[in-house]
This record gives sequence, structure tokens and C-alpha cells, in this order.
Amino acid sequence: MQRGARAGLASRNNKLDFGDFGLQVLDRGWLTGNQLEAARVAVTRHMQRRGKLWIRVFPDKPFTKKPLETRMGKGKGAVEAWVAVLRPGNMILEISGCPELVAREALARAASKIPFRCRMLSRH
Repeated sequence: MQRGARAGLASRNNKLDFGDFGLQVLDRGWLTGNQLEAARVAVTRHMQRRGKLWIRVFPDKPFTKKPLETRMGKGKGAVEAWVAVLRPGNMILEISGCPELVAREALARAASKIPFRCRMLSRH
């Protein structure tokens, strides 16, 4: 798969659809599966299995890289990671079934694991 363009704003997946609180990204770029998993673990550990968590993005784009100090040619490199393409406005996580204070702290921990500027949204 080619690198592709990341221009524009998110036209879908840009508002709360499932939960009461959500984490919205403000930058554009690639979110790897490892970064997403670290954010998920941080949220579920803080919520201590209370409430429900929705992950709104999926890393379905293979990111390839050739080994260091390799000459040009010899085809495309091996898959380094799987990434999700993010545009400004994409929702990453949504939470419901917990108090607002717990949700804010959980999403703040998740935002610290994600290498983009994020903001928290709520339905209230």
C-alpha cells in the first residue's frame, strides 16, 4: 500500500456517537497499533473495569520500512507497523458509564500515550 495523502479534515468519525465522553485528535498523522494499545490499557486500568470503552479507529494500513544501510532497489521493505490514518477531528476513544471526573482522568492518561494534540469532548 502506498503512503497516501492526509490532507483535509475528518468528515466522518468526528463526533460522539456511542459514549458520553470522547478523545478527539487535533493533528494529522499516523497512529500505530502499539500507541493505540497503550492508550487502551491506560484507560481500562484507570477505570478499573467500570463503564464501557469504544475504540473508534483501527490500524489497517501497513507501513513498510527498509533496513538501515541498505542499497536502493531490491523491492519494497517489510511491514514495520500497522497504522491508522488520523485527520483533525477524528474521534479515537469514547467512554460511558463512569463519572465525569474518572472519564477526564482516564482520557488524559490516554492522551499522554498518543503523540498528537487531543481534546476531550462530552455530551453534557
